[in-house]
Amino acid sequence: MTAWEDRYWWSNDGLRLHARDYSRDAGGLPIICLPGLTRNARDYDVFARRLASRHRVLAVDLRGRGESAYARDPMSYVPLTYAQDLAALLAEQKIDRFIAVGTSLGGTVIMLMAGMMPGRIGGVLFNDVGPEIDPAGLARVRGYVGRSSTWPTWMHAARAIQETHGEIYPDWGVEEWLAMAKRLYRLNNAGRIVIDYDLKIAEPFRVPGSAAGPDMWRALATLGSAPVLVVRGGRSDMLPAAVAERMVELLPQAELITLPGIGHAPTLGEPGVQGAIDRWLARAAVEPAST
Repeated sequence: MTAWEDRYWWSNDGLRLHARDYSRDAGGLPIICLPGLTRNARDYDVFARRLASRHRVLAVDLRGRGESAYARDPMSYVPLTYAQDLAALLAEQKIDRFIAVGTSLGGTVIMLMAGMMPGRIGGVLFNDVGPEIDPAGLARVRGYVGRSSTWPTWMHAARAIQETHGEIYPDWGVEEWLAMAKRLYRLNNAGRIVIDYDLKIAEPFRVPGSAAGPDMWRALATLGSAPVLVVRGGRSDMLPAAVAERMVELLPQAELITLPGIGHAPTLGEPGVQGAIDRWLARAAVEPAST
C-alpha cells in the first residue's frame, strides 16, 4: 500500500493534472508542495511522509511533468499558468486556506498565488528562491533544460546527474545520486531511462524579454504576517544572500536558514533544516494570514 493517493484535476485549458495526496484525513492546514522547473511530485516524498501524521500534504506535478499531461501550447509553461492550475486544484479539492512549500520555480508560483488570493496562504516555505534570481544560476539552468538524453541503466543516469550537479551536493554518495535519478527520470516503453518532463518547457526561455515579469517583491509583500521560512543553500547560484536577507526584513514573521556546503537547491531532508521546518509549521498552524 502506498503512502499517498493519486489525485487528478482539470486545468482551464483541458489538461489532466496530477498530485500525490498524503494523509487526506490528517488535521491541520493542508500543505501544497510545488517542485522546481524540471522536477516533479516525487521530490517531496520524504518531506511529505514526515509530515503526513500532522497535515494533509499535496505534492503537485506541474503541467508537463511527471503524471500531469503535456501542454499543447508550450508557451503555457509559465508561472502565471501554473498558478491558475493550482487555483483549479484548490477549488476542486474545496481547500480554502493552506500552507505552501515551493522549491525554485515552485516558490515563484507561490508568490503569484499570494497576490491572487490574499489571506488564504497560512504560511510559506521558500526553498532557495526569492523575488530576484541570480543571473548566473538562470544561465546555468538555461544551459541544460530541454536537452534530451537517455541512459541504459539507473546507474548511468545517476552518474550523469553527478557530473552535472556534483558541486551542488559535494558530500553525496552513490545512494543519494541513484535516489535523485529515480526522482528526476522514468523508464520508457523501450526500457531506457529518460527525463520525466516535456522538453518544450524550455521554449518560454527562448522568447526575447522572457525574464521580465511582474514585480515579485510586491507579490511577496502580500503575504503580510503569514509565517515564512526561507531556506537557502550556502552555495546557491539562484538565491543571492542579499535577496534572502531582504525577504526576511520585508516580512515580519520570516526566518532565514542557510545550509552551508549545499547549492541549488536543498532537498529539505538535511538535518540542519528539520528543526526550522517544525518551528515554522507550529507558527503557521496558529497564526492567521494577513491581507
